[in-house]
Amino acid sequence: MSGRRSKRKGSRTEREFAKLIGGERIPLSGAAGGSYTGDVKGLGLLWECKVRKDGFKQLYKWLEGDVDALAVKADRKEWLVVLPAEKLLKILSERGIK
Repeated sequence: MSGRRSKRKGSRTEREFAKLIGGERIPLSGAAGGSYTGDVKGLGLLWECKVRKDGFKQLYKWLEGDVDALAVKADRKEWLVVLPAEKLLKILSERGIK
């Protein structure tokens, strides 16, 4: 994918995610630095958005079935939690967080 198409794909994905969570996309996707770090602000968090054609296939596979969330960890690194956005929004809504 060319650089321009890749940038458009990333920007489109950031806008889509910002809309989903009721947040806002950060101008220049954080390239300006300072208070413009990250890709999206919303739900009281600063988000970095990544999109790959097929690069996350294994994550989706692990979330199939009756699994609600996925916890992953590399040696000597902190835990990461992966869950579908709709599940996150439901959890936050049940706790009165918008």
